[in-house]
Amino acid sequence: MPSSPRTSELPVVVIGAGPVGLAAAAHLLERGLEPLVLEAGETVGAAIREWSHVRLFSPWQYDVDAAAARLLEPTGWQAPLPTRLPTGAQLVEDYLTPLAATPALRERILTGARVVAVSRAGMDKTHTAGRGDRPFLVRTVIGEDVVDHLARAVVDASGTWAHPNPLGTAGLAAPGEELAAPFMLGPLPDVLGADRERVAGRHVLVVGAGHSAAGTLLGLVELARTAPGTRVTWAVRGASPARVYGGGDADELPARGALGTRLREAVTAGEVDLLTSASVTRLSPTDDGALVVTLDGPGGPRQLVVDAVAGATGFRPHLEPLRELRLDLDPAVEAPARLAPLIDPEHHSCGTVPAHGADVLAHRAEPGFFVVGAKSYGRAPTFLLATGYEQVRSVAAHLAGDDDAARAVLLDLPETGVCSSRPPLLDDDGRAVTDPADGCCGSSPEPELIGFPTGLSHGRTAS
Repeated sequence: MPSSPRTSELPVVVIGAGPVGLAAAAHLLERGLEPLVLEAGETVGAAIREWSHVRLFSPWQYDVDAAAARLLEPTGWQAPLPTRLPTGAQLVEDYLTPLAATPALRERILTGARVVAVSRAGMDKTHTAGRGDRPFLVRTVIGEDVVDHLARAVVDASGTWAHPNPLGTAGLAAPGEELAAPFMLGPLPDVLGADRERVAGRHVLVVGAGHSAAGTLLGLVELARTAPGTRVTWAVRGASPARVYGGGDADELPARGALGTRLREAVTAGEVDLLTSASVTRLSPTDDGALVVTLDGPGGPRQLVVDAVAGATGFRPHLEPLRELRLDLDPAVEAPARLAPLIDPEHHSCGTVPAHGADVLAHRAEPGFFVVGAKSYGRAPTFLLATGYEQVRSVAAHLAGDDDAARAVLLDLPETGVCSSRPPLLDDDGRAVTDPADGCCGSSPEPELIGFPTGLSHGRTAS
């Protein structure tokens, strides 16, 4: 193996140039460490651009990382009005793009670099002696070239957006699901905008029981009022959609109750055809350009002929690139083992996950490797943006040797406008802002999910 620089002289590789990845880079710079951000997309925030039409439910004051803001300030960047609610597009254009263009970061971000593997230089995962002293080897594909990067540490902030859960049961794709790809709208289709022509005047099936499904359903209901022939069917695996509807005015999350009330009214009015206890068992494209979806339920199998399917069934982490690492992951949630009990969707929801940092995210057998952001939550659907910012602040402190700061985890949580799914108020300029009367989570308010809530109060998205 050719001679290489000492591990301490190598950069910290950050995988992913989304909000949490760029925040990680900002915190590393403040700690005197050299980041190298590898982004698979051609631009920063590439995943967010795919749901650019979706409005975040938390205002700007909770969407900007503190270290990132300190990088932006000398450039003359003007922070958006704190109470305004950005769309995904605004988050990218008004925050991530100028952040990536700062003198401190612009030469430290490599776009179009897809990470395909992470290992230790010169050894596979079966070797133990001296493992922690070896640098990490991060293999990327850039265009048609394979490029390896050595790193003193790796922070994986690649997210889960590109890896939605399948429509089928048992965690597996339904037979025919791959062949049905042309009919799939994705988890957050823009049914009133870019995807309108695909759904207007057509029969659309929405699968899933989380807020993402609810938002898509209400968008389709609005579309149907101006596009004759639009039909909306909603399939949930559970026996009742009551958890999606929430408790209305009595819901512990008032805004979730407002969303649920609107959806309940649409179902009651016959604007949405609800199928409960329905599991997708097969998808079969027809010769005339339609899709037959077979659903299994208590009354036996039934078939629907639809034109498009929106699968809002949650996401899962892509772990294949990490196979050569010795990771301590929970076998069920696929999150770091010490984090998993804090976020397990069987037990936790909005308002119950405590702040956590490097000590919880660490993998004992792979010192220097951390999964942060949405991917750190594995299959749990209730990741919070502010949680990711605090994760990377703690990780950067740990990598710089300041373990006291790394352990001192604290979240600056909002008191209002969180977990909100009701239509926002408009200010005098016609911009969306938070409703000061809209609180949530009882005595434990938390910042909103990144752009789209994917879970119910207990975290499930497809049950």
